[in-house]
Amino acid sequence: MNETNQTRQEVVVVDVRIPFTSMVSLMVKWAIAAVPAVLILFLLAGMLSMLFGGIFHWSMWRGGMTS
Repeated sequence: MNETNQTRQEVVVVDVRIPFTSMVSLMVKWAIAAVPAVLILFLLAGMLSMLFGGIFHWSMWRGGMTS
């Protein structure tokens, strides 16, 4: 197909009709799916803080960086 023959068509979505119960069900599923994602992010943050704390000898209880 020749590129000069192609026309660009734009679409604007004005309204989405979805029943209230379906919307609530979808949002509950999103909330349940977010729990493992948050746990994984906390685990990654904990591992990174342990790594950097071990490398740079940071301590929360001894007033920041120690020698």
